[in-house]
Amino acid sequence: MQVGTERIQEIVKSLRNFSRLDETELKQVNIHEGIDNTLMILEHRLQARHEYPEIKVIKKYSQLPNVTCYPGQLNQVFMNIIVNAIDALEALVVNDQWSKVNPQTTSNQILTKNNPKIEIKTEVIDEKWITVSIADNGLGINEEFHSKLFDPFFTTKAVGKGTGLGLFISYQIIVEKDKGQIRCFSVPGEGAEFVIRIPIC
Repeated sequence: MQVGTERIQEIVKSLRNFSRLDETELKQVNIHEGIDNTLMILEHRLQARHEYPEIKVIKKYSQLPNVTCYPGQLNQVFMNIIVNAIDALEALVVNDQWSKVNPQTTSNQILTKNNPKIEIKTEVIDEKWITVSIADNGLGINEEFHSKLFDPFFTTKAVGKGTGLGLFISYQIIVEKDKGQIRCFSVPGEGAEFVIRIPIC
C-alpha cells in the first residue's frame, strides 16, 4: 500500500508538471524535467505486460541550459513522439510485422524485436541551440511517407489507432510557436529518429 501510495503521488506530481496549465506564456524550463515527467506518465506502457516485452528507455542527457519555451506544449511534443515510438514497437510484436517485412530474419533482427528500446539524447549545439533526439529500434518508416509525416490527418497506424494529428500538432508547436525545427530520420528495418532543435532563448 505504501509503494502504491508513493507511486500515485509521483504520477499526480508528474501530471501537474507535465501539463503546466498555469504556464501559458514563454518561460525558462528544464528540458530534462519535461522528458522525465512524460516518461513517468507513460511508464505503464513501457513495462512488460502480457505479450509485450519491456521497452527499455536509454537516456543520454547532456548538460543543458534552461530553454525559453511554452512548457506544457513542449511536453505535449515529447508525449506525441514517445507514444508513437511505443505504438510502433508494440505493433511490431503484436502483428509480427518484423517477419513479414523481413522474411530473411537474422538473429540480430530477432534480438532487436525481443529487446525494444527508445533512446533519448540531448545535446547543446552552440550558444543558441539545443537538440532533443528520440529514437526507437522498430521497423522504421517507409521513404514514401517521409514527406507526409507532419501533414494533418496523415497516419500509418491502423484505423481507430491514430488520428494523424500528433506529429502535425508537434510541428506547429516546435516550428511556429518555439521557432525551432523538427525532422525525422528513418531507414526501413532500422527504426525511426525524431530530432528536435530548440532555440535556447
